[in-house]
Amino acid sequence: MDDSLTFAIQLARETGQLLLEYFNSPALHTNRKADYSPVTEADIAADRLIKEAIRKRYPQDQILSEELHPTYNPEKTPLYEQAAVWIVDPLDGTTNFSLGLHYWGVLIARIETGQPRIAVMNFPRLNELYAAQRGQGAYLNEAQIRVLPPDRERPWTFFSCCSRTHRRYNISIPYKTRILGSAGYSLCAVAHGTALISFEAEPKIWDIAAGWLLVNEADGEIETLDHSQPFPLNPSVDYSRQSYPTLAAATPELAARARQQIQQK
Repeated sequence: MDDSLTFAIQLARETGQLLLEYFNSPALHTNRKADYSPVTEADIAADRLIKEAIRKRYPQDQILSEELHPTYNPEKTPLYEQAAVWIVDPLDGTTNFSLGLHYWGVLIARIETGQPRIAVMNFPRLNELYAAQRGQGAYLNEAQIRVLPPDRERPWTFFSCCSRTHRRYNISIPYKTRILGSAGYSLCAVAHGTALISFEAEPKIWDIAAGWLLVNEADGEIETLDHSQPFPLNPSVDYSRQSYPTLAAATPELAARARQQIQQK
């Protein structure tokens, strides 16, 4: 296993344990960010833990994270074209977390030569840790996973989407809909074969970076609905304001069909 992947797995587990302490606290403090999305003291503490660990282990690397480092400034690194970038969502599914629901997790990806090379997604309350390395497959708790194509003998699959989807798009996908409340877990659902299709209307780069690699390594399809390109990173983009409507599917045929079945209002 790659040293950076081993490091990321351990870091995701440590961060998960920290978040569990906040999750079990009756006095969790929650605020609203400028875009009205929730942020808790747990988000900030987790982001700080991850930042400090990366700085100590990989001082030459850049960090792009939802709470503490939402902008990408490669000019600070003399050899930025070769420098790796960690993309972090310290707490994906903050609303679920605040409500005591279990679909939340830590998302960590490392970008090298412009593309995700490793990904770790830890969902502590579900006891599910996903990991992927470019060219090495996708794993759930160390067991390899792959997408599952449609099967008439397995009719219990579903379409995963976010709460904004039906407000902003007309949807005609012929599968049961589930809103999980975590963009990261929505992509995991496709990667491990429980969902056939996933669509997130307005995810940020830290919501999808790890899942992008995971779905690819699980032999799935992942793309943006508007043909925007999340990778390679662009220093002219303010990632706190940039969204990437993301579609993931078990097969290229399902992805192509879903494009016709998801129409902006």
